[in-house]
Amino acid sequence: MKPLGSLSLDLDNEWAYIKTHGDPAWESFPSYLDLVVPRFLEVLDRLGLRITVFVVGQDAALEKNRTALRSIAAAGHEIGNHSFHHEPWLQNYSNEQIEAEIVSAGDAIADATGERPRGFRGPGFSLSRSTLETLAKHDYRYDCSTFPTYIGPLARAYYFMTAKLSPEERAKRKALFGSISDGLRPLRTYRWDLGDRSLVEVPVTTFPILKIPIHFSYVLYIATLLPPLALPYFRCALLACRALRISPSLLLHPLDFLDGDDVSSLAFFPAMKMPKERKLAVLVRALEIYRDLFAIVPVGEHASAVERVEGARRIVPQFGT
Repeated sequence: MKPLGSLSLDLDNEWAYIKTHGDPAWESFPSYLDLVVPRFLEVLDRLGLRITVFVVGQDAALEKNRTALRSIAAAGHEIGNHSFHHEPWLQNYSNEQIEAEIVSAGDAIADATGERPRGFRGPGFSLSRSTLETLAKHDYRYDCSTFPTYIGPLARAYYFMTAKLSPEERAKRKALFGSISDGLRPLRTYRWDLGDRSLVEVPVTTFPILKIPIHFSYVLYIATLLPPLALPYFRCALLACRALRISPSLLLHPLDFLDGDDVSSLAFFPAMKMPKERKLAVLVRALEIYRDLFAIVPVGEHASAVERVEGARRIVPQFGT
């Protein structure tokens, strides 16, 4: 029997990317959901995969996105909460703002898709104790906002080089993509100990020991620089997970299914210059490798497997509120 692995997709829309990048055009909420949702649903159906799709509340609140979002749930995929406003500085919010963010997103997503989310991922992997306590209070079963890697500051530096940001906006984003210390976080699924409550944490898996990314956007980026290395690197990382008995949880993004011709406003992102036919070929092969080595389930099923295990590791949150 193959070991367990999970797969999710953060459904960051066009407006969310350019908002984080400092482009005021986000205020009109440009959307590529009508293009990308059918594309990734077709790929997942062809591969026989059911995954978790984390939806942004603002998208769910807009009537123009309802058909695309409902089709995801209709195809049998789990729906998760990816915050309402998709601001990667969520950890800077007050307790009241965090609660409003999570509750309003959950309500909008349930209304749009017919499925109430029970899992959460913070935008840009933003997380705080207040977020965890709010999730537990509102009966969320799991969080998956941790990204155990040492390269967060490098990703932030690249982002600042390409973004159009004022000093105030840079200050707001100073914790974007985390710190070097995030690499010390566990790769194995565990429980957050919140006193009278607990919450399952399913980390986004990175290369065991090395703690460098292995999610599909990173594999596609490697494929633009060193094409022969991308898939062997990915396979090696997954074999390391099997050897160390780590159940991986991997991550897709909409831009993994798009190129610069599809969305010209995002052509500056890594791997967006790769033609989508080649991009999809690499992506599908990587997904096949993952499927061959692990039994892929939605993140909620991954969390349920942990809940059934007695004595799962418990960790008290140490970051600020």
